[in-house]
Amino acid sequence: MEYRNLGKSGLKVPVLSFGAGTFGGSGPLFGAWGNTDVEEAGRLIDICLEAGVTLFDTADVYSDGASEEVLGSAIKGRRDRVLISTKAGLPTGSGPNDWGTSRARLIASVDAALRRLGTDHIDIFQLHAYDASTPVEEVVSTLDQLVKAGKLRYIGVSNFSGWQIMKSLAAADRHGLTRYVANQVYYSLAGRDYEWDLMPLGQDQGLGALAWSPLAWGRLTGKIGRAKPLPAGSRLHETAGFGPPVEEDYLYRVIDALEEIAADVEKTVPQVAINWLTQRPTVSSVIIGARNEAQLRQNLGSIGWQLTGEQIARLDAASAVTAPYPHFPYRRQEGFARLDPPLAG
Repeated sequence: MEYRNLGKSGLKVPVLSFGAGTFGGSGPLFGAWGNTDVEEAGRLIDICLEAGVTLFDTADVYSDGASEEVLGSAIKGRRDRVLISTKAGLPTGSGPNDWGTSRARLIASVDAALRRLGTDHIDIFQLHAYDASTPVEEVVSTLDQLVKAGKLRYIGVSNFSGWQIMKSLAAADRHGLTRYVANQVYYSLAGRDYEWDLMPLGQDQGLGALAWSPLAWGRLTGKIGRAKPLPAGSRLHETAGFGPPVEEDYLYRVIDALEEIAADVEKTVPQVAINWLTQRPTVSSVIIGARNEAQLRQNLGSIGWQLTGEQIARLDAASAVTAPYPHFPYRRQEGFARLDPPLAG
């Protein structure tokens, strides 16, 4: 297992981490993902630790806290061997203080997460969404207090735009407070929006990407293709509306390239898709998920080898899209590109 620094922090994280969204699964989204109980979660964690996967990601909204509870129970007796990443900020109830990132909500959310996880600290804590109703100074000062209290080790964000991250970092810098070092982002071969603004921001400001849904919400599993329509039992029939949309012709173009390269390197489509992600700039860890041991072992086979430069170029070309303004002149015109060239893979 390769370990990388999380952004510009000193924390070493494995290049593959495990997403616990299937743990204790319930409801229309998480129930469709899976319903892993404590015993099965323990077995999956055993396999992860054997492979060097030490980082486990969850959130308070995953099955109304059940994911955190199952994870906490499954790591009992080996807390010192794992890193826990969790998130808060999205609504967990209908009350006026059951959503957002106010001081009151953050303190209560962290304490509740610690209880569910059965631990005294969270290694990586991320805001699950930007709360426009709370001043950023209140947010970053509260997180700084929680870090100083020993409840949080490192902090980050998820689902923030570039200006929202920079506004928060500027406030932290202005007051000498703890900075974000993680950005949990959607990033896949069929979803490369991260590259336009958030990737260069991450490189400039020292935020390591924790890439979620590396298989494009289940579309790059190898079970879908031009000659392979969506299987009747696919969870996408129930969950596609929750995730990022993908235009069909574009998806097939990406899958065509993946299938060709997978045949060349004698790997599976998901293994190639994940390996490509591990070689992208600013990516600290790719969050893999699995409902069972077979899926987990396949995903673990995504590392320990590398795509060639030519293969990466083929995947880049197949998944390329027209750059939005103001990015397109830097991709199309040499004069612009000389001033601000794209980040190299």
